[in-house]
Amino acid sequence: MTRQRITEGSILEININDKYYCYAQILKNANYAFFNYKSEKKLKDFSCLTKAPILFVVAVYKSIITKGRWIKVGKMTIREELKVLPMKFIQDSLDPQRFKIYDPNTGEIKKSTRNECVGLECAAVWEAEHVEDRIADFYEDKPNKWVEQLSIK
Repeated sequence: MTRQRITEGSILEININDKYYCYAQILKNANYAFFNYKSEKKLKDFSCLTKAPILFVVAVYKSIITKGRWIKVGKMTIREELKVLPMKFIQDSLDPQRFKIYDPNTGEIKKSTRNECVGLECAAVWEAEHVEDRIADFYEDKPNKWVEQLSIK
């Protein structure tokens, strides 16, 4: 595997089950935007990603990039809507009625209500396999066990 540095704006190529390729962009603070785009062939021109919808934005472990599991294949300007990372929720595992909102831009955590957390991603760091499963399940129109596990209870 290729050793690589984490560079904001870099485009990553993700092989999904040896069937197709998907792409993500490195954002700030360990966050990554995953594009709603798949191809049976590797992309050489990334301009199609500039208008591709975003599937989700999550944090992933640094080693996924630094050890070359997902290969850097290009670089693009980060879209305006991705320059401010989306808020994430935290649900207290001991008291599931208590919620907080985490701001990955500043690291600030504040008390919240359940309703304010609906629709947000859980504040978690994802493994490569779990992200790959999530992408595959999305394209197969199946529920994803990792998303369900991290959803509001």
